[in-house]
Amino acid sequence: MPAGTLGATAVDTHELRTFAEEVFEPLQRADQRRWAHAYLGALLSVPGKKTLQRLAKAVSPAPAAAHGLQQFINASPWDWGPVRRSLARAVAAQGLPRAWTVAELTIPKRGVHSVGVHRRFDTDLGRTVNCQLALGLFLAAEVGCVPVNWSLLLEESWCADKERRSRARIPASVTARPAWRHILDFAADVSANPSLTGIPWALDLRRTTDAGAVMEGLARRGMDFVCEVGAAEPVLPAYGVAPALGLGERMARGHLRQPQVVVRQAVTGRLERLAVHCGEVRLPGRAGEPSGGPRVYRALARPVGVGRPGARYWITSLADWRPEEVLALARHAAAGEAAVRDLGHFGVQDFEGRSYPGWHHHMTMASAAHAFTRLTARDRVMALTAPDSFCA
Repeated sequence: MPAGTLGATAVDTHELRTFAEEVFEPLQRADQRRWAHAYLGALLSVPGKKTLQRLAKAVSPAPAAAHGLQQFINASPWDWGPVRRSLARAVAAQGLPRAWTVAELTIPKRGVHSVGVHRRFDTDLGRTVNCQLALGLFLAAEVGCVPVNWSLLLEESWCADKERRSRARIPASVTARPAWRHILDFAADVSANPSLTGIPWALDLRRTTDAGAVMEGLARRGMDFVCEVGAAEPVLPAYGVAPALGLGERMARGHLRQPQVVVRQAVTGRLERLAVHCGEVRLPGRAGEPSGGPRVYRALARPVGVGRPGARYWITSLADWRPEEVLALARHAAAGEAAVRDLGHFGVQDFEGRSYPGWHHHMTMASAAHAFTRLTARDRVMALTAPDSFCA
């Protein structure tokens, strides 16, 4: 692979080389690191759809380039986990991290052979689509919200079919699990990276089937969080014995303290005052999940106000933070969804292979490309710094 054939004319080659050397250092072989550098440069330089053929042409017109990229993504046995951890450390070291968050990515597909493809009702589109469904772990930082890990959600129809598993090269350890389990897998991976464990989590769990299990799982790992939940999320009083009630009902019954006034700077430049109810709660135990003791959390509720679409509710482990600080952290949950839309520019929906390892390899490279642009374009700070976005 000749030097200087990446075709990344709009990319500073020295910055790209330095970034690639840091992030791809865990790759064991020199040829893997060279192809990773080439694939990354092609993702950054090729406009439009990032097919393997177009990426290969950006590397070199020689047929060997297409074969090399194909082998690197679909056949080479490199482990994406260490590369993603290296990417997370690189972003944290340079990007001033604020929070971990998780966002969902739907990848429309034709046919039935791409790993994990299934039909599901997309609530955003309002119709049933044929797609892959993935969860991304994002590090919200001053430079933007950057994906650093991925899970592909597989249905039982994939995991129970030996022929499908074999054809897609799905590892034996991969099983069909609900989304909340994948979130806790992300947390377990973060906890194995000591330099990243002190970053709090900001999650939107309103559509998660077991938000309580996620919060208890984070707490057991000593991770702080603020999670937005639905009005029906069951909670117990912090002290004493009483049946579980939804947060919305507790607020209606006056179980949360009288509103505290939170002052924020609106987009228009004027100050706005919001009434926020606060109170202490516990989470009910769940079958099959250790209760971890009677942990007490803080609940926040923003009731319906003039011009507001509805009440919103949060549960947090940050008992000593002021309400405005907690809600400022909570705004990062929306940043992951915004980053998912931006990721289309880096080819996350363009992988044409069908294998499980190939998909993870491609998503790792697309994440690295996204991170590189954020870390080298500091003048394009995302809307994370907007102080009122948690009330949008």
